[in-house]
Amino acid sequence: MTEDARAVLIVDGANVVGSVPDGWWRDRHGAAERLRDRLVPLAESGAAGLEPPLEVILVVEGRARDVAGVPGVRVEAAPGSGDDLIVELAAGAAGRRCVVVTADRELRRRVEAHGAECVGPRAVR
Repeated sequence: MTEDARAVLIVDGANVVGSVPDGWWRDRHGAAERLRDRLVPLAESGAAGLEPPLEVILVVEGRARDVAGVPGVRVEAAPGSGDDLIVELAAGAAGRRCVVVTADRELRRRVEAHGAECVGPRAVR
C-alpha cells in the first residue's frame, strides 16, 4: 500500500492527554511524549476501526509544541489553535479514510464537515 493510500489517524493531543486526570498538567511536554509513544504501535496494528498500516499524526500545542516525531508517529505542532490545524489536516486527507481522536464536540463538527470520522480518547488509550 502506498503512503497516500493509508488511512489517517489524527490525534488531538491536548484533548486526549487532558481526558485522564493523572497529573499531566505538571508536565505537559512529558505527557505528550508518553501519548506519542503509546501511539507508535497503532501505525502497524491499526486502531479505531482502521486497518493498518496507518498514518498517525499527533497534533500538539502550547508547552508540548516541541515534542518530536518518532518512526510511526508524525507530530505536528500547532502554531496557534490545535483545533484549526486538526481541521486543516482532516481537510487535506480528502480521498483517504480519516479518523480524528477527540472528545471536543465543536472540533468533531468541524472535521466531520470535511468527511472525517471521530472517536473518543478511549480509542487510543
